Amino acid sequence: MTDSLDRRGLGLGIGAYLIWGMFPLLMHALEPASALEITAQRALWSLLVCAIIVAVVRGWSRLKAALSDLRTVGILALAAALIVTNWLIYVFSVVTDRVNHASLGYYINPLVLVGLGVLVLGERLRRMQIVAVAIAAIAVGVIGVEMGGLPWISLALAFSFGLYGLIKKRVNVDPVTSLTVETLVLAPFAAVGVWWLSRTGEATFGTRGAEGLGLSHDLLLASTGVATVGALLLFTAGAQRLPLNVVGLLQYLAPTIMFMLAVWHFGEPMSPGRWIGFLLVWVALIVLTVDSFRASRQRGRDPREAEVEPAEPV
Repeated sequence: MTDSLDRRGLGLGIGAYLIWGMFPLLMHALEPASALEITAQRALWSLLVCAIIVAVVRGWSRLKAALSDLRTVGILALAAALIVTNWLIYVFSVVTDRVNHASLGYYINPLVLVGLGVLVLGERLRRMQIVAVAIAAIAVGVIGVEMGGLPWISLALAFSFGLYGLIKKRVNVDPVTSLTVETLVLAPFAAVGVWWLSRTGEATFGTRGAEGLGLSHDLLLASTGVATVGALLLFTAGAQRLPLNVVGLLQYLAPTIMFMLAVWHFGEPMSPGRWIGFLLVWVALIVLTVDSFRASRQRGRDPREAEVEPAEPV
């Protein structure tokens, strides 16, 4: 791997996580569209973009092979249900001014993956992993006490995306084909949602005359599909050129950008208790990352291939 290739991969990876981190700005720009409309439009436009890419790269044979395998379709249909749940909750958190909740969800996602490995795959936790998960649990408890209840948005985002990643590992399908099948499964439901919103007068796409609505608003809604697929392609291309530990560390870039936007751009309140909770999560992530590097060295592997789970948020 040459240095120039490393720089290119790093640029691609950073580009992907920058797009994911900046998503709250796009979601806010789509007001007054509801979370349901944004999610439905995102699914439909993502399918269109995927179809165009499949046509350009002549990936119809791979798509046909995936669709002809009932096991693959079943797994990807379950993945589709999880990712649309994740999208809907994420957009809801943004349009209701809870971006810091979304940020917390994606921060604790790697820790949730560790827990799911134990519960679902029967993996055994190392000592430092136990410490990291325990610290994260305390952090969630601190934030829950401060909020007067569990941070359900954060937990729902972390678990829905964690389960999504776990399921996607069970299919050997390239990212574009996978997302094409997933959005194809979602398309009928998304179309019904768009139709229902139109019938009830709550749709903003194609609406004219109301303040802030028009062609520019329609184009922004369509851009959710471009951003979704574009970020995935950047991530995939970058991950192919970068060591796993670099990709794993880059995943913290997106929730960090979300957190910064929540605090300094959107002005969301951050009480002392919430600051303490976030600090504890950051400590847990440091412990988890250090443990991954140590475990890699003990097995005699290249430390660049440390087990830091990469993620593709939102």
